[in-house]
Amino acid sequence: MERDEVEAELAILLTQLEGEPEDPHEIYQRLKQLISNMQAFGMTIPEDLERLEHELDAEFAVKPAD
Repeated sequence: MERDEVEAELAILLTQLEGEPEDPHEIYQRLKQLISNMQAFGMTIPEDLERLEHELDAEFAVKPAD
């Protein structure tokens, strides 16, 4: 995976998140996969991307029933 490919995919995902995404959970899953691919190829994950991942992790976490 080339850095240019990663940057292009990331730009697409962020644009979709900023708009009115039809399925934000799908975008979240694609972001998780992109980060996983970056790690697999030994790429450094930018701090802001890690922070976004953690924020989305919290947003999409399954909350226990009361």
